[in-house]
Amino acid sequence: MKLTTCLWFDGQARQAAQFYTSIFPDSSMGNNWIAPADTPGNQQGEEVVVDFTIFGQPFIGLNGGPMFSFSEATSFQIPCGDQMEIDHYWNILTSDGGEPGRCGWVKDKFGVSWQVISPQMEQYIGGPDSDGAQAATQAMMQMTKIDLATMRQAYEAAAS
Repeated sequence: MKLTTCLWFDGQARQAAQFYTSIFPDSSMGNNWIAPADTPGNQQGEEVVVDFTIFGQPFIGLNGGPMFSFSEATSFQIPCGDQMEIDHYWNILTSDGGEPGRCGWVKDKFGVSWQVISPQMEQYIGGPDSDGAQAATQAMMQMTKIDLATMRQAYEAAAS
């Protein structure tokens, strides 16, 4: 068995699973569970659980009803290799009702929070030059979508 993340949806688990598996690599749809009898959140015959995998990690989408919603307290990081990949995921996740946040954070149309980031950021905000790291961090704090070139420029300007 693997540790599996359960995401609670208000009747949109299948739509969310299809959305995520269509945009992320190493993703697939799995089994589902239909309620054999009425449950607190579902009636007999309704889809309760949808299994899916994104980035090779198992998830389940639970159609649990409106009692709980997502918050930024839980988010998923998308480690992007370059600016083009950042732009790609940012555009998809902010489309059709998604909401941009600050410093690379975004909520998708289902309310799930994502951090669209790059390991390259560590070269700047965690770089060996403290003035450069401070400048890159300040630049990042002004961003919605991460801009690696701007972070690099801020780092290099302060470090020289």
